[in-house]
Amino acid sequence: MALHFDKTITTGEQLRSVLGEPNPRVVAKVIGHIDAHCRGFIARSPFLLLATANGQGKVDVSPKGDPAGFVQVLDDHTLAIPERLGNRLADSFLNMLERPQVGLLFMIPGKSETLRAGGTARIVQDDWLLEKMAVRGKPPQMATVVTVERMFFHCAKCVMRSHLWQPDQWPELDGVPSLAQAIIDHAKLTDSVQAVQAGLDESYRDRLY
Repeated sequence: MALHFDKTITTGEQLRSVLGEPNPRVVAKVIGHIDAHCRGFIARSPFLLLATANGQGKVDVSPKGDPAGFVQVLDDHTLAIPERLGNRLADSFLNMLERPQVGLLFMIPGKSETLRAGGTARIVQDDWLLEKMAVRGKPPQMATVVTVERMFFHCAKCVMRSHLWQPDQWPELDGVPSLAQAIIDHAKLTDSVQAVQAGLDESYRDRLY
């Protein structure tokens, strides 16, 4: 049975009646280019989240990670994200082919503030770019090149609330299924946990780059 909610916000006016208006400084902090502060953050970020949506509006968020500075800033309006070996589902790329608008969230371990960006994306395979992003002598298969339209730093509140970088506050992992077990249950496989885990271990060992 579908859940029913009696109090649903459906208009901008209703939303503002709850949240109020943003401080002018918050509005003014959004810039339309990659400045020196943003470049410095990106150069030290080993991890980002990439949000995309297809033509029907179905949204996906994909994690991307590599050694710090793996995202190349090509100029004040353009950055490039390498695509390493993955599961070949290509959800983000198929979405970008239908709707090129993307959102990015850069993170630095231990730093509570994050960096957000939005823009339009292209999928490219130019050799000069891929060679710049080689790791262990292996260039990426392709790259996502984003023309940045908006960029701003996000405050630390969500990271502080979550204790994200405080190991002594992390939850216990008891009861969290292994990826191998989840794959078996979700895909209704007859393989053993050991067999699926062995495949994952091989992929982690031999297919990072």
